[in-house]
Amino acid sequence: MSDGQIRIGIGGWTYPPWRAVFYPEKFPQERELEYASSQLGAIEINATFYGRQKPKSWETWEKTVPDGFQFAIKGSRFCVMRSRLCEGAEGIGNFFAQGFAALGPKLGPILWQFAGRRKFDADDIAGFIDLLPEKLDGIRLRHAIEPRSESFRDEKFFDLCRARNIAIVFEDSDEYPCIEADTADFAYARLQRMREEVATGYEDSTLDGFAERARNWVGEGRDAYIFMINGAKVRAPAAALALQERLR
Repeated sequence: MSDGQIRIGIGGWTYPPWRAVFYPEKFPQERELEYASSQLGAIEINATFYGRQKPKSWETWEKTVPDGFQFAIKGSRFCVMRSRLCEGAEGIGNFFAQGFAALGPKLGPILWQFAGRRKFDADDIAGFIDLLPEKLDGIRLRHAIEPRSESFRDEKFFDLCRARNIAIVFEDSDEYPCIEADTADFAYARLQRMREEVATGYEDSTLDGFAERARNWVGEGRDAYIFMINGAKVRAPAAALALQERLR
């Protein structure tokens, strides 16, 4: 079994407090994606949770980032906030019709984030998973589910994900449970406890622990996507770069 590939990233690229902290002084705003993608291996796009992006945007982003870089895309709220997920075929169809197939091999996993109030319902989740396409315009899709309720710590949920190669998000959070299970050929982590008073967001010992976990994931033959995503967001790039440095 060969080692997988690790991509470390952040959420989005347009965030004013990053200017002169992550981005160089007086760096042109329209080139921030170009810069961020030259420093990191992935970016999670959150805007897709709230609305569709223009086809032209996907084409521009694909041209801007280097080969090997990938975008993770957050699934639409209209798909994950309905009472019965299994009845969301139309919303899922609309979400996948917005043009991100233009990313080609730069398309990373699709993240489906559930609300904390959603409890595990085996039939509903099975129906939802059945709606998730395996390919988009010939591109093999990877899906990751982020459950935010302890009720998803259930072997039935793990089996549903395993059957479709869906990753269960490893969540480092004060608010939500961390449910770790090997259900896919990739791991997806969202690290959400950065602190502003720590220059790298997380203490060295914690970053060392995340690096070791990442090595274990890829040593098992899985790819790994690790995003510094919440907490003191101003520290996200520094945290991502510090973790990336440990894994060079």
